[in-house]
Parts: sequence; C-alpha cells; structure tokens
Amino acid sequence: MKLTLHVWRQKSATDKGRFVTYHAEGISKDMSFLEMLDVVNEGLIAKGEDPIAFDHDCREGICGTCSLVINGVPHGGDRGTTVCQLHMRRFKDGDVIRIEPWRARAFPVLRDLIVDRSALDRIIQAGGFISVSTGNAPDANTIPIPKKEADLAMDAAACIGCGACVAACKNASASLFTAAKISQLAHLPQGQPERDIRVIRMVEQMDREGFGSCTNTFECEAVCPKEISVRVIAEMNRDYRTALRRACLGPEPKVAAGGN
Repeated sequence: MKLTLHVWRQKSATDKGRFVTYHAEGISKDMSFLEMLDVVNEGLIAKGEDPIAFDHDCREGICGTCSLVINGVPHGGDRGTTVCQLHMRRFKDGDVIRIEPWRARAFPVLRDLIVDRSALDRIIQAGGFISVSTGNAPDANTIPIPKKEADLAMDAAACIGCGACVAACKNASASLFTAAKISQLAHLPQGQPERDIRVIRMVEQMDREGFGSCTNTFECEAVCPKEISVRVIAEMNRDYRTALRRACLGPEPKVAAGGN
C-alpha cells in the first residue's frame, strides 16, 4: 500500500506545531496502524530526520496509552478499537490520512502526537480509591454481591483511561472517564463508606483541571474503545447531587410506615 500522511509535528509544548506530509510506501494491509508509523519512522531515521513521537505501550488494547486522532476520529473510528488494534486493511491503497494528537485544554501537547494526560491521574488521586481493608483475593470473593451490581461494576471498570472520550467531546468533557471510575466502586460494598466524598472530590477535581461540561452528545460513548455506556454519567450526576444534599442538610429523614 502507498499512503499520504498529514502528521502533526510539534517540537515542544511551546512550539506552535504544524502538519507535515509524508509518503508511506510498502505498507502491508496486515500491519497495525502503529506498525505503519514504525515503518515511517524507520525511513525518517535513515534519512537523519527526527522520528514522529507517539505514545504506545502494550499494543494489545489494554493499557490505554495510544492516543491518535485519525481523520478526525479518536482511535480511528472502528467500534470498540484502540489505535494499536486498528489494522491497515481498514484503509485503501492511495488513501490520504490525517493524524493528530488528542485536542483538549487539559491535555497539552508535549511533542508531536504525545499529550500530557496527567489530569486524569489527578482525578483518580482525588477519590478513585477505597480505604477499607478487603483482605486478600479469597477474602474479597467471599463478599456476596448481586450479579447485576457486579456486572455494572465490571462494565465501568473496563475503562482504560485513554482519554478518547475527552478528545471526541466538543466541550472536552471528562465526564465519561470520571463517571466510570466512580461507578466501578459505587456498585460494590467496599466502595460505600466513601461514596459521597468520592464523587464530590472527583467531580470538583475534574472541573479544576479545565475539562468542559457534558451536554449529552454521546460522542464519548461512540469512540470509547471499551464501549463504556453514558449511563454512568447519569449515575455520577445523581450521586453528586445526593452527596451535596447530604453534606448540606444531613441524611434524609426516614418516613414512617403509612407515609407520615
């Protein structure tokens, strides 16, 4: 395959950056997208030029490190797929491909296609943990949890924190990421002692990092490589309002039998 690539090149966080055109030749349709970039970089290095900088690690769709916007769509547009799982057979010989980094104020570009996603780490640090002792694995597994609740927790825990939801959102909202991290603990008994303070701290940290508000366009769900449902955002908003009310007014009074 022969391809024309328009790649975002930026030397540093302070550099303005620009698109640079490269011609990729001898690309196998069985290569992954990242392997195609490896081939391009080998050619650049052979010519004495700086290779294109991009994030990657496991290359198995697990770590959430790869982060490219391909032809305007985070991770390239294949449902439930990260960039490292995207294969070149998805494209045609002669295609023109535009490659950019995640675009969001909270994700400043560090170099070329690499952005700083530490804002997501700080949201987790604000409350995405439990402090109760759960013992070892056999102990934790002896806690009975309804199947429905366990499934909801596992669905939310599938989030790999890649940030595609932010990159796809017109408001650069991190609501899907934050809500998934809140939901995975909210459905487990171990997450109940700090449920209120967790959602307050994580939502407020999300706002401090400069992420935008959610306006329910569902772009985040469409590009999420783990297909996290926007249902978790509704859960987060409900828990946030409930937690604020309890913090201001205390627990709701119990209603006696008979409705009085």
